[in-house]
Amino acid sequence: MSGFAIARLQRSNRGSHFRALGLHPGEMAGLIDPFLGVDHSWISGPTFPPHPHAGFSAVSYLFLDAETGIDNRDSLGTRNLIRPGGLHWTAAGRGVVHEEVPAGIGKTTHMMQIFVNLPSVRQGDAPFTLSLAPEDVPVGSRPGVRVRVPLGEFAGARSPLTPPTDVTLLDVSLEADAERIVLVEAERNAFVMPVHGTVMVDGEPFDGDAPRLPIFPALTEPRAIALRAVQGNAKVAVFTGRPLRQPVHWRGPMAMASADALARALTAYQNGDFGALE
Repeated sequence: MSGFAIARLQRSNRGSHFRALGLHPGEMAGLIDPFLGVDHSWISGPTFPPHPHAGFSAVSYLFLDAETGIDNRDSLGTRNLIRPGGLHWTAAGRGVVHEEVPAGIGKTTHMMQIFVNLPSVRQGDAPFTLSLAPEDVPVGSRPGVRVRVPLGEFAGARSPLTPPTDVTLLDVSLEADAERIVLVEAERNAFVMPVHGTVMVDGEPFDGDAPRLPIFPALTEPRAIALRAVQGNAKVAVFTGRPLRQPVHWRGPMAMASADALARALTAYQNGDFGALE
């Protein structure tokens, strides 16, 4: 029997211009730590108004098949275009106001919105951002398999980013019947999110249109995850991270390691200390 748990994904829609399959783990949160959640989404219009973040990082990764990019801006004065294949990391720290909207009217952005916890000692730091252009994402290839490495390292390909939380993100494309082994270091949680097509993960099929994915809890020794595309080409995103093992106190788009810190963040936002969008 394979050593993974099954998580259910939640479908959500906002009008005709936003749909997503979201990983919101609830009782399984410890199994994806330091990730707080992931939304695999398709966006074709403005969806969320400017909103605050505090205590964690909001990360946007656009797939290469996105029809348009994302106009990103925040209360730090950042204003940039996240292009298809690129990644933008907003470390909210003690607080930031943020907004993202598709750059092209009537075109669909295919992306993942990833929420990564910050170590408690960094949750009071000043917010900052990291960006990675599509052409700067390392790529590892072998016959039938292409792996983009926007975060972390895989098979000698290393992302140039050094984020404040130790995580890896792999964008794995497999041709029909192609196989790839992903090695996960000891003491790291991992999960595999199907993006399209059907992939056998350690011998069990997972489909990009189905609301389920496998989660691999951290072990004291390395593990190998076997991926194989069946019934045509397929794509998955592989996430790994070293768990922080700290409390998480949520309130809307803020998450802190203590109730007191959360209360202070809420007060700071209400007082205007997170700044405003220009």
